[in-house]
Amino acid sequence: MEALHAAPLGAQFTALGETFTAPKRTSRAGLTGQAYDASGRRRDLEAEEKRAFWGWATIEILRHTGIRIEELLELGHHSIIRYKLPTTGEFVPLLQIAPSKTDQGRLLLVTPELADVLSMVVTRVRGENGAIPSVSSYDIHEKAWNDPMPLLYQWDVSGDRRPISSNTVRDALNDALFATGLTDGAGNPLKFQPHDFRRIFITDAILNGLPPHIAQVIAGHSNINTTMGYNAIYPAQAIEAHRSFIARRRNLRPSEEYRAVTAEEWQEFLNHFERRKLALGSCGRAFGTDCIHEHACVRCPVLIVDPNERGRLFEIRDNLNDRIAEAEREGWLGERQKKKESPVFMGIPSFSEAAARTSFATNGA
Repeated sequence: MEALHAAPLGAQFTALGETFTAPKRTSRAGLTGQAYDASGRRRDLEAEEKRAFWGWATIEILRHTGIRIEELLELGHHSIIRYKLPTTGEFVPLLQIAPSKTDQGRLLLVTPELADVLSMVVTRVRGENGAIPSVSSYDIHEKAWNDPMPLLYQWDVSGDRRPISSNTVRDALNDALFATGLTDGAGNPLKFQPHDFRRIFITDAILNGLPPHIAQVIAGHSNINTTMGYNAIYPAQAIEAHRSFIARRRNLRPSEEYRAVTAEEWQEFLNHFERRKLALGSCGRAFGTDCIHEHACVRCPVLIVDPNERGRLFEIRDNLNDRIAEAEREGWLGERQKKKESPVFMGIPSFSEAAARTSFATNGA
């Protein structure tokens, strides 16, 4: 911008390794913010500078505070306060966060890095009289206009002071991320949401020793489970404790349970999975168990059907329906119907008939 303002109208100038051409004339009073790059494309350098600054400021504020985007846009000049420590009498800067999601305000400690960012923001939005202009913002949740306040997130649009919208903040973030050249696993440009920095802040805080209940207060969560849900990294202490538990448990068990398997046992284990392969898919029975359905795989509940064998299942179903229809047509009786028929007497005397005969034999005979 400084090189553009110093260049005469229609002249070429170089900045940051790029060559630009200043416009030959301008209809705006004062300095122009537009220029033409080496390809002849007109670029609004003033707008690019604005978006770059607010993208940088947003990244720095969010990563140092972990606040929500609606809380970010409601930051005002009066949000920066100082607190006197009762023990040492030292003054420390604090950032007051207005109530938003939980209807509870909170105070955050301002680090030296965050203080530099807030100082640059205040310097940028100050008016000629040194004060920050008051602007009215629209609350999309309450569907109402707020009273004029000295908001930090404001800029000049054609001489009119306006608050910066959430969409502009999101676009500025993605513009800054696109300039880095970072991509995701699919090779597409990486995109961030303002809420991602909230997860990064909580994860970094807990990972570096901040107690979870303190992180809950800083984040403004009403439930500590919500705070732990934002913690994206499994604590190293938990991993080490789990490994120690496994080592202690192994020491208490008989040593023969942890012997190395033989080559025959390992081969038997591998063969088990080879035998699980079936025509319709694979068998889900556990290692060391026998087939409980005598290889009637279609009726077995542990059969894992291969989707590619769907047509084969249809063929089996149709064949079974044809056999049932043929049996009904030919009058063939099934096993259940045969059992229901009354028994046929084959001429063999029953026990009652044999027991009715009289015997004249005596013990002395």
